[in-house]
Amino acid sequence: MQFSFLIIDSNEFSTKEILNLFEYFPNYFCAGVVKDNQTIANQITKLKPQLVFIQIPTKANESEIVFQTILELFQYIETVPYFIALAKTPNFALQAIQSGFSEYLTEPISMHQVGKALFKFEKRTPKKWISSICIKSYSDYQFVNLENIVYLKADNNTTDIQLMNGKTVNAYKTLKHFENTLPFYFLRIHKSYIVNINHVSRIHFSQSKCYINYNQALPFSLNYKDNIEAIIRKIEF
Repeated sequence: MQFSFLIIDSNEFSTKEILNLFEYFPNYFCAGVVKDNQTIANQITKLKPQLVFIQIPTKANESEIVFQTILELFQYIETVPYFIALAKTPNFALQAIQSGFSEYLTEPISMHQVGKALFKFEKRTPKKWISSICIKSYSDYQFVNLENIVYLKADNNTTDIQLMNGKTVNAYKTLKHFENTLPFYFLRIHKSYIVNINHVSRIHFSQSKCYINYNQALPFSLNYKDNIEAIIRKIEF
């Protein structure tokens, strides 16, 4: 089973250390790296990660903002991710746990620490995930396995869903609807396209092309640069 995680940390060095550690855990996919603590809620809502690493600021007033943000997330997010705090000292451990963090790791972070935290996360995470969707067209209902979806393309207020077998299923929903409801491994790369990252075989920046299964090229927009970088991190792993 594959899991997605988000890193919220303004320090590039410590972020790189965490990403390097995850090379030993290939079933984890980095959905994004966020440097601004002020956008925690927006990024979690947008990317829907299952696991979130947050660097706790050393200043008390800044750390309090982070803790308050996490507390508020529990009130309005339907599926709350598993929060792991990263800190330079143990000073904020109690506040972090009271705010909803499940783990509190002090730097330097070791592979052993991360491994233990991931083991606890997986024990508390439901094993069953959505594996198919139902596409309704008038009185016709089609059940589509998510693994078989290669990409989705906007067609006015409807969406064309391209499958591995070459078949196209038309859904009377907007691309925005699918962006908000599909699992984390479906990422929007263009105003007209969402791709299943497991079918991406190449990213060509100079041509702004995203290649699917080595033979089909879809355009991507720099407006979705964060998603493109997330796909690259997944391919690098």
